Amino acid sequence: MANNLLKGKRGIIFGALNEQSIAWKVAERAHEEGATFVLTNAPIAMRMGEINKLAEKTGSQIIAADATDVEDLEKLVAESMEILGGKLDFVLHSIGMSVNVRKGKHYTDENYAWTMKGFDVSALSFHKVLQTTKKLDAMNEWGSILALTYIAAQRVFPDYNDMADNKSYLESIARSFGYHYGEAKKVRVNTISQSPTMTTAGSGVKGFNEFLNFAESMSPLGNASALACADYCVSLFSDLTRYVTMQNLFHDGGFSNVGVTQAVIDKFSD
Repeated sequence: MANNLLKGKRGIIFGALNEQSIAWKVAERAHEEGATFVLTNAPIAMRMGEINKLAEKTGSQIIAADATDVEDLEKLVAESMEILGGKLDFVLHSIGMSVNVRKGKHYTDENYAWTMKGFDVSALSFHKVLQTTKKLDAMNEWGSILALTYIAAQRVFPDYNDMADNKSYLESIARSFGYHYGEAKKVRVNTISQSPTMTTAGSGVKGFNEFLNFAESMSPLGNASALACADYCVSLFSDLTRYVTMQNLFHDGGFSNVGVTQAVIDKFSD
């Protein structure tokens, strides 16, 4: 149900690849709530995805941009403000990639060139997005910038590999840059630690179905869906959460605060 929570707000959404993507769901919900926005992804990802269909559905324009390239980001932000008719109110960073995971490299035997590539795409790009919007004075006061993360940033999930390190750095950026952005421009910066979600990126992690089932058994409310995450993003883009910043916000059905559940105990009972 739409409530016009984002009526008149403008933004950029990174990372919509296909209908499984959380970014895709965010775009649909933001559109329903009255927002206008530009969709963006890396050129290679756009060739793999179905983003044109999303653009048509939401009345949005698409700008290809490599989020690791500052010149691309500057062009993206400047063109977005021109297309949308003013400064931005929200940005979603929904980008993640590990070459080590894709190539089956174990965490204790990383290819460091691959590690740095994944670090740049998954984490450092968030700093680049924040730095670019700040330098271009592209955000309205009380604007909201979000990135998506996972609890492996704090706890060991062995097959999450170097993505766990990437997410840890991502969350640190939100805190550190969030301080400076809030003080200078009243812009909010947060990360959402989402339940394991069956997306194209997530499904590439070894044992991902087991992740899903385990989290479902450990979460009193069950796993949060991509659509539920989109609803949460909308609330954080809205004016209802103006004083929430520098936070890592768990959106995981309670998983992050549970030590063990009866369902899990029962699996190991004789």
